[in-house]
Amino acid sequence: MSLESTASHQRTAPAIQMQGICKRFGAVAANQDVDLHVAAATVHGIVGENGAGKSTLMSILYGFYQADSGSIAVMGQPVEIRNADDAIACGIGMVHQHFMLVDTLTALENVMLGAEPHWLLHKAEAQVRNALESLMQATGLQVQLDALVSDLPVGDRQRLEILKALYRGAKILILDEPTAVLTPQETEHLFKVLRVLRSQGTTIVLITHKLKEVMGLCDQVTVMRAGRVVQEMPIAQASVEGLAEAMVGRKVHMGRLDGDARTAGHTLLSVRNVVVRDALQVVRLHGLDLDLRAGEIVGVAGVSGNGQSELLDVLSGLLVPNAGTMTLGDTTFGPTRWLDPQTARTLGLAHVPEDRHARAMVMDFVAWESAVLGYDGLPQYSRGGWMSHAGMRKATAALMERFDVRPRDPELKSSKFSGGNQQKLVLARELGQAPRVLLVGQPTRGVDIGAIEFIYAQLRAMRDAGCAVLVVSSELDEILALADRVMVMNQGRVTGELAIEDCTEAGIGLLMTGGPQ
Repeated sequence: MSLESTASHQRTAPAIQMQGICKRFGAVAANQDVDLHVAAATVHGIVGENGAGKSTLMSILYGFYQADSGSIAVMGQPVEIRNADDAIACGIGMVHQHFMLVDTLTALENVMLGAEPHWLLHKAEAQVRNALESLMQATGLQVQLDALVSDLPVGDRQRLEILKALYRGAKILILDEPTAVLTPQETEHLFKVLRVLRSQGTTIVLITHKLKEVMGLCDQVTVMRAGRVVQEMPIAQASVEGLAEAMVGRKVHMGRLDGDARTAGHTLLSVRNVVVRDALQVVRLHGLDLDLRAGEIVGVAGVSGNGQSELLDVLSGLLVPNAGTMTLGDTTFGPTRWLDPQTARTLGLAHVPEDRHARAMVMDFVAWESAVLGYDGLPQYSRGGWMSHAGMRKATAALMERFDVRPRDPELKSSKFSGGNQQKLVLARELGQAPRVLLVGQPTRGVDIGAIEFIYAQLRAMRDAGCAVLVVSSELDEILALADRVMVMNQGRVTGELAIEDCTEAGIGLLMTGGPQ
């Protein structure tokens, strides 16, 4: 092939061509004969449930894993990608869901790290600064280069990750769940930047579970299920409902149900003027007031780290506030005598923590042990003061059936279940005792689309049975799908409280940043 024909071929060839990719981890086939074709200068979405194989496929493209079989071509040229350095040399960059930045370094130093253009530090800094300023001007990715990463907002950190990849010569960007921690306004700004990059010839691969974002940004979408590609189509031919069905293999409904709003009953939990300071005396909750009423789901919206975790800990009895009161049922608590988790259960308050691994389960416990944590003193779990393991196993089997936990094996280690089934096991434990008040943190974090639909149905059922439900979620779509009333938090303060019919994504997004609706 002549030089001229080679250049022509590279211009017309896909930016990425993966053929017959197979990857096994022991008995698990993560990728099975996968073909992926991504056209140059397009945004290509890859969607699928947890375990569908999309992250494994992209990890192979970026050199984290090597395929057992199959081939990769980049810009029409066959390549062997053995590690991340090979991927970068091929012009591939990856922005991970959990940012790969050093908090104690400045933005500029993070970009330079490992890619210093000169052995003299001041010359290297000057060269990198000039290159980044040009990139920021061209792309709209504005970041304070001299700010410590620890002081940068989440959106700026993500922009920095993209700048870092572009500085290293990336012409193909892989973005893994890029909007998971962004406000709606930050998401829209990111999409504007991505559209600019696409117009400048950058190819973008978007791994996400947010199908509305796929529809709004992508040119082409690939759906994976059980390690295989089951659908690939132009976005003009796709729909949210069709993509969800292709991902799961059946019709699913995750949005708000028609006529789903409810009239709340009497107050079951009330807090007034709650103040929380951390170990450094930084105020995390500023005089917070909250009422939870029977037959109502209250959604707490906000970017993670704005006091939502402290709120859950205070309400569940895991954290004693510095000031304020809480009334649960007929009992009022103050800082000198605050609610504790055991008393909370006695008074009918259940808690599904944000981090199921750290706070809701013991990974080395088998399922029936995790399913009774905190409730082992109940009559059905003990006889004459002795724990009844047989009773616990029997109850767990019934809960696993009711909450569709798979596999239905009470003897299986908690760590062996998928994230969605771990979450369903925790929900089974907490909802199974018919609480009057239910606190749920990040109900579907790390959960696939089929399990999300099931969890939503369970939370609505609790509400309809007269339970007061508080849902803390960083997913705005989730809040809008579930809540009857929305409370927005920013920097430990409530910046707004709205009935669901008064909510808009833009309005809540402004409140999430501390501004007026």
